[in-house]
Amino acid sequence: MLMARARVRDRETLVVGRVIGDVLEPFTKSVSLKMTYSNNREVTSGCELKPSHVVNRPRVEIGGDDLRTFYTLVMVDADTPSPSDPNRKEYLHWLVTDIPATTAASFGQEIVSYESPQPTMGIHRFVSVLFRQLGRQTVYAPEWRQNFNTRDFSENFNLGLPVAAVYFNCQREGGSGGRRL
Repeated sequence: MLMARARVRDRETLVVGRVIGDVLEPFTKSVSLKMTYSNNREVTSGCELKPSHVVNRPRVEIGGDDLRTFYTLVMVDADTPSPSDPNRKEYLHWLVTDIPATTAASFGQEIVSYESPQPTMGIHRFVSVLFRQLGRQTVYAPEWRQNFNTRDFSENFNLGLPVAAVYFNCQREGGSGGRRL
């Protein structure tokens, strides 16, 4: 019962944050996905993290129950170049494939290296999506990070709907610019 409520809450947060709709089709979470940045900052959908908190790639733990099942983790900025004019839509920040169930992303193949979020205008949504692969070595790196499309990527590699997703908000840190007297 508690797990069912958590799944509903996770999905509602993804809907309210327009991740479902803008980036993903509706899906049912079936595998746990835990992301933690340095200083034990766990990503919960809708939380805010500063660029200084996300400089280094996160520790990612994946659930499941069979080491013979493999997953792909995709991390995108859903709001490039700015939330008010996301004409380039998604920008790929990280891509890890062949992650065995019940392990961590560090056990997979990093095929697009982690690029830390550095939004310049507005609040950006950074979305991490987990897909179940059909088998090992069935997913390859795209040609570029710009104009990435998570839905098309999933379709091209027969990944189907996500099995888990989480997102955080991030904006440029203050302390620079502004009026000085």
